Amino acid sequence: MAKTFTKLTRPLMRRLAAGEKLNEHGITFERQASGDGVFSVNVMVDGQRIHRVIGRESDGTTRTQAEEFIEKARQEARAGRLSLPKGRKLALTLRDAALDYLERLRESGGKDLKMKKMRLDLHLVPFFGDMALAKIGSFDIERYKKQRQQETVILRPRGKAIEQTAERAASVKPATINRELAVLSHLLNKATEWGWIDRPAARIRRFQEGQGRITYLTTDQIKRLIEVAKADGNPVIYPFIVIALETSMRKMEILGIRKENIGIERRIIYIPAVAGETKTGAREQPITQHLADFLACYLEAAQPGTPWLFPSPGAKSGHVMDIRKPFRRVVEAAGLDPDQVVRHTMRHTAITHLVQAGVDLPTVKRISGHKTLAMVERYAHQNGAHIEGAMDKLQARLKLG
Repeated sequence: MAKTFTKLTRPLMRRLAAGEKLNEHGITFERQASGDGVFSVNVMVDGQRIHRVIGRESDGTTRTQAEEFIEKARQEARAGRLSLPKGRKLALTLRDAALDYLERLRESGGKDLKMKKMRLDLHLVPFFGDMALAKIGSFDIERYKKQRQQETVILRPRGKAIEQTAERAASVKPATINRELAVLSHLLNKATEWGWIDRPAARIRRFQEGQGRITYLTTDQIKRLIEVAKADGNPVIYPFIVIALETSMRKMEILGIRKENIGIERRIIYIPAVAGETKTGAREQPITQHLADFLACYLEAAQPGTPWLFPSPGAKSGHVMDIRKPFRRVVEAAGLDPDQVVRHTMRHTAITHLVQAGVDLPTVKRISGHKTLAMVERYAHQNGAHIEGAMDKLQARLKLG
C-alpha cells in the first residue's frame, strides 16, 4: 500500500526558507541557502541504519526517487543481498554511491566537480553503475579501458572554413581515459574513508602517457598577437591576453578576478578557492610591474558598481565566462593557427619563457600555481635551447674547452 504524505508535498516544500527541512517516512527534504533543495533518506533496513543523500532538486531528483531507493534497499534485504562483514553494510552500487560522493564533495568544497560529474554521468556510471562498489575488480577495470579505447569521438570543425572541413572521427586518447580512472579511484578511496566499503577490490592501473609537445609563442608572435588584440573591438580580449601572458593564470581565474583582490602596491592578484573550479586552492598570484601599472589604469576606467574586473550583467555569475570567439579571431588575425594556439597556450607561453629565462623551477611553480614540481619539470624537459644554454654556461665557467 502506497504511503500518504502530508508534510512532503510540493506546496509545502516550495514554501521552505533556506535552512528549513521537512521529514516524513524516512525521507528528508532540505532547502539550502542557494535556493536548491536536497533529498536524503534515513531509515532502518534489516537492523542497519541507512543514511544516504539521494540528489538535488536542480538535478531533477524527486520524492519518488527517494521512495524507490528505500523500497530497493528493503527488497535487497529481503533477498539476502547484504554485505555483512564489519557492520552489516548494504551492498552499495556505484550508481548510488556517485550521487552521495558528488554531494559530499560539494558540501566540503571539493575541486573540479563539473568534470567529475561529467565523467561519472557519461562514462563511469553507464559502465559500472549496477556493480557493487566493493566488488569492482581489476578485470572490470581492464574491460572498461578496452571498451573506451575502442570508442571514437567526433571532431567537429570550427572557424571560418567550417563549410569546407568535414567532421572526422578520432579514438579516445589514453589521457582522457586516465582522467576518468582518476575519478573512479578517488571515489573508491573516499568510499573507504567514509566507511562505505572496507577497501577497494582493485588497484587501478592507468595508461602511460606521452609527454606531448607544449605549444608556446615566440616573442615576435606575442608582439603580433598583442597588437591585434589591442585593436580588436572586444573590450575583454586585450586585457585577458596581457594578464595571461604576464601571470600564467588559467582562463577562469582571469575572467573571475574581483577588483578588491588586485593588490597594485604588493603586485599580487588574490585568487580565492572556488569549489569545483580552482585547481590549487586559494593563492596569491605574483604580477609584473608592467601588469600592475596596466591594471591600475584599467581599474580607473573600469565600470563602477560591479565587483568584477570583467563584468557581464547578463551572465548568471555576473562576469564574463567565455571569450573563445574573440580569441580565435585575434589569433587568426595575427597569422597564427587557432587550432594550435588556444587560450591555454597563453599559460604555456608564460611558463615556458620563465623557464627559458633561467628562473629556478620551484619559483616557476610558485608563480604558475602548479600542484607539483613534476608538472613544471615538463616545461624544462621540452626546451632544448634552454638546456643547451645552461651547458654552455657550465663550460664557460669551468674553462675546460
